[in-house]
Amino acid sequence: MVTTKTVENAVQAKHEIEGLLAQGYSLDDVYLLAHDEHRGEDISEALHTNEVGMEEQGVFGSMSNIFKSRGDELRSKMESLGLSQQEADTYEKELDKGKLVLIANKH
Repeated sequence: MVTTKTVENAVQAKHEIEGLLAQGYSLDDVYLLAHDEHRGEDISEALHTNEVGMEEQGVFGSMSNIFKSRGDELRSKMESLGLSQQEADTYEKELDKGKLVLIANKH
């Protein structure tokens, strides 16, 4: 089951993550994405959420991201977490606006 939330900032992200934990998700199930890679890493680290890596995308997917634009990379990561291409496109547009996207996926 995949749950996706869009938030404006880290404070809202923390609130939504607490809600996801109350619903039975673990921090290992929660991923945070931001268009600015450093912002996403900093917030993920502060809130103890996962980053999409080789485990989720596989070696080929992770390596191919090196040659993609940031938008393409983010869509690829969202699809690897269970979103459809259309959903990934929609959420990537939200990321373009400076929002954060939380994806919770029970493994």
